[in-house]
Amino acid sequence: MSKTAIILFNLGGPDRPEAVKPFLYNLFNDPAIIQLPGFLRRFVANLISTRREKTAQDIYAKIGGHSPILINTQRQAEALQSVLTTDDAPVKCFIAMRYWHPFVDEIMDDVKDFAPDRILLLPLYPQFSTTTTGSSVKSWHEAAAKIGLNVPTTTVCCYPDDPGFVKSVAALTRAGVDTAKAEGKVPRVLFSAHGLPEKIIRAGDPYQYQCEQTVAAIVKELAMGDLDYTLCYQSRVGPLKWIGPATDTEIRRAGAEQKALVVVPIAFVSDHSETLVEIDMEYRHLATECGVPFYAYAGTVSVMPDFIDGLATIAGQALLRPDGCCAANGTRICPKEFSGCPCRLN
Repeated sequence: MSKTAIILFNLGGPDRPEAVKPFLYNLFNDPAIIQLPGFLRRFVANLISTRREKTAQDIYAKIGGHSPILINTQRQAEALQSVLTTDDAPVKCFIAMRYWHPFVDEIMDDVKDFAPDRILLLPLYPQFSTTTTGSSVKSWHEAAAKIGLNVPTTTVCCYPDDPGFVKSVAALTRAGVDTAKAEGKVPRVLFSAHGLPEKIIRAGDPYQYQCEQTVAAIVKELAMGDLDYTLCYQSRVGPLKWIGPATDTEIRRAGAEQKALVVVPIAFVSDHSETLVEIDMEYRHLATECGVPFYAYAGTVSVMPDFIDGLATIAGQALLRPDGCCAANGTRICPKEFSGCPCRLN
C-alpha cells in the first residue's frame, strides 16, 4: 500500500494578540524577505516588529484578535485529503506555516511517523515567489535533512493558470460584477495581489509575471468582451519602491472617475487579515471617502469544489512524475530571464 504525504505551505498568522510581535519578527527575519547579513537582519526585524506591533494588533482586533488563516487552511487540507484518499493509496495532508505555528520543524515527526512512500510539496500560493514558496521549500529541505527524512519528494512550484483555480476566481468575479450591475453600476474589476519590492522582481523573481498570467487566464474564462479591469498590488510596507499600480491608488482613481469597483484577490486562496481587513474594511472605507459609487469584495476561492478538484488534479499528475520541481503542468512556465524560477529550463 503506497502512502503519500502532501505538505501544504502557507504564510501563517498570529493566533492571539501576544503572538503578533513574534510573528512579525519571524516574517522580517526571513532572509528571503530582508536580504541583509544575519545580525543586521535580526536588528531590522526586531525594529520593524516593535514599531508595527500596535498597528498590527489593531488590525487583528477587527477580526477577533487572531488570524483565521490556520483554520481556513485546515479546511482546505481536509477537503483535498478527502478527494485524494483511496483505500489502497492513503493520502495525508500536513500544514506547514512559514512564520507561525505549525512550523515546518514542528510537523516533521508526524510526517516521519506516517512513513510516506512519496512526499509532495504543494504551496497554497498559486504564483511562485522566492519570498513565499521559495522560502517555504528551502525551510522544508533544511528541516528534512536535520532529521534524516529521505523520501522521494516532488515540488509543485506554482499553478498560476490552473483551470480549477481560474474557474473559481472567475466565478467569484462574475458574481461581484453581476451584483454591481443589479445595482445599476458597470464596475471596474481590480485583481489585487500582494505586492513585492521592485528590486526582488529585478533580481529575477517571476511573481509579477505569473500574476499577469493569472489575470489573463481569468479574463479569458470570464469571456466578457467589455470588461474593465486592472491588475494591482496591495500591502506595501517600508521605504522601498514596490511594483504597481497600488490597489489604493486604483481605488482613488476609480473615485475620481465615479467608477464602481469589484476587488478580487488573486494571490490569496483563503481569507486572513489582508483580505478581511485590508480589502473588505480599509479599502472599502477608502472607496467611500473617495466617492466610489459601489464597492464589493469578491472573496477567496477557499474550499470551492473547482479549486479543490484542481489541486487534486495537480497533485495526482505531479506524483506521476519523477522527483524534482516543476509547475503544475509538469514543465517550466517562466521565460529564461526569470532566474528566480526554481525549475530547470526546458
